[in-house]
Amino acid sequence: MRVELKSVLLPNGETLGYREREGGDEVVLLIHGNMNSSYHWDVVLEHLDARYKLYAIDLRGFGISTYHQPIRSLQQFSEDVKLFAHAVGLERFAVMGWSTGGGVAMELAADWPDTVTKLILLASVSTRGYPFYEDGENGLPDVTKRIATYEGIEALARNRSVWDANARGDRAFMKLLYESVIYDKNRPKEARYEAYIDDILTQRNLMDVYYALNTFNISVFDNEAAAGSGAVKRIAAPTLVLRGERDMVINEAMTTETLADLGDIAQFISLKNCGHSPLVDDLPQLLQAMEAFLSAEASISTHHH
Repeated sequence: MRVELKSVLLPNGETLGYREREGGDEVVLLIHGNMNSSYHWDVVLEHLDARYKLYAIDLRGFGISTYHQPIRSLQQFSEDVKLFAHAVGLERFAVMGWSTGGGVAMELAADWPDTVTKLILLASVSTRGYPFYEDGENGLPDVTKRIATYEGIEALARNRSVWDANARGDRAFMKLLYESVIYDKNRPKEARYEAYIDDILTQRNLMDVYYALNTFNISVFDNEAAAGSGAVKRIAAPTLVLRGERDMVINEAMTTETLADLGDIAQFISLKNCGHSPLVDDLPQLLQAMEAFLSAEASISTHHH
């Protein structure tokens, strides 16, 4: 099926890149995570059932998108996604967010409950954010000291080699990082892998995304980094929460928070023997879960709040 890389100028002055895959009447919008772009959805664009028309976007500062105005929150990404949907004429659609993209997808679903028909969260950041902690004396994160400021995130990131590696385009470092945390079980095929590394290095906003992840909080609970906005209560779409049982990026506790905050609109599937990238670890299992959820008739249930 044909996939085209396109771009569109938004009213806010940013230009967003996106991949459009031909399909039927049902639209699914795919939102990538940190250190990725729409490119990393390639196997889903190639293999998801032809009844679905797919759009995979490059968030601001990733892939071929511009980064004129720095972001400080995941909600700013979701505002871009709204402008994008208007620009390409999308009216009602399902949304799938992976990792950081899950947070963006949740903000979108909360702001647009009449537009987002279904929500899939793949290895998603928690409704209460992705915490960053100060390093303790042993060099490991001290979980009693959550960072609360942008300066704190900046100091931590500069201290960690990933920031330098991103800045200097260090492919070998990125491979090492991915193989220790994400591709520890399965690796992409060589040509794809090289293209993924190229894609990872397109990111121009690593520090800003770290800050946005740390301060993301749509729950009703406050934490050291951010007050809870309570936006989770406005999400109305039936939601599928997916997590690979071996995910080293999103731990079980984060997924438990998300499920607790979403309440009975959410169902959970643990992806067997998958890590943070089920697309690479077990694509058939992922596609089966997605297609079963997307094709199911929405059950008539009262709103959960």
